[in-house]
Amino acid sequence: MASKTEGAKKAAKGKAFAGNDPKLIIKLYRDMLLIRRFEEKAGQMYGMGLIGGFCHLYIGQEAVVVGLQACIETGKDSVVTSYRDHGHMLACGMDPKGVMAELTGRRGGYSKGKGGSMHMFSREQKFFGGHGIVGAQVPIGAGVAFAHKYLEEPSCCLTYLGDGALNQGQVYETFNMAALWKLPLVVVIENNKYGMGTAIERSSAKSTELYHRGQAYGIPGLQVDGMDVVEVMEAGRKVIEQVKGGKGPFIMEMLTYRYRGHSMSDPAKYRSKEEVQKYRSEHDPIDNLKTQMLAAGIIDEAKLKDIDREIKDIVTDAADFAQTSPEPDPGELWTDVLVAAE
Repeated sequence: MASKTEGAKKAAKGKAFAGNDPKLIIKLYRDMLLIRRFEEKAGQMYGMGLIGGFCHLYIGQEAVVVGLQACIETGKDSVVTSYRDHGHMLACGMDPKGVMAELTGRRGGYSKGKGGSMHMFSREQKFFGGHGIVGAQVPIGAGVAFAHKYLEEPSCCLTYLGDGALNQGQVYETFNMAALWKLPLVVVIENNKYGMGTAIERSSAKSTELYHRGQAYGIPGLQVDGMDVVEVMEAGRKVIEQVKGGKGPFIMEMLTYRYRGHSMSDPAKYRSKEEVQKYRSEHDPIDNLKTQMLAAGIIDEAKLKDIDREIKDIVTDAADFAQTSPEPDPGELWTDVLVAAE
């Protein structure tokens, strides 16, 4: 028999689920599945030698960016993140073909094949990277948030970072400035338990509850189950409304988990297979949402198969496009480097 606590959690989850449009719930599922299948294909292509350089997969963490993206206005609100960024690009609405072509260093990529996995941008979707320097995206996110405030735009900037990056000094300089100026900044800590190969318990002094890290600056925080896309969305709606209301920055700690290593070159020997399997079997955001949708009767197996086929075709087309797109002209080495003064 389930405990009272477990029963309360299920009742709360059911209430949140019932309060949302079934079409939205299905879209959340589809968006997470697209990221999962895309990343699996990227991993395969990396193994085949078609993707060079670094490649950090997002498999397992899909609920975080999909849930939060459902709370903002694409093309108005901004997003900036770290090098584990493919999922964020897809959730923002960037074309899978352009993302995959960039991974393979082809002309059809978002950065014309010059940026690779960690450096893609989309001005139209207000996606400002993809940044390879640990923690460096946080002050950039504050700058984007400052621009929103300076231009009197009713927008915010979602700034993603990992638990390891949270220990970087520039993060706290940013916290101070964002709090002083009440910037519309949502700091999203994707706590996947490991900074590269170091467990959070070994790298975080005093407490592993990272949402408290803004207390010294008066920045409120909230911890969320980052493996539950509906819970992420519900929490995100409240936080983003508050931030856009002029109350200053907010920290959201997403408790999540990556199934693969830190990067494709990481054998992940610092954790057991049993630990990974436990998260896959008990907390997988896609499988759990599928089970909930079937139980609620908002979708059936036939529709799920249709979605699966659709996503498979999209990812296959993206991989084909990436492999047939020509390589950049050598002259591209000298473009997009400087901006001429007006």
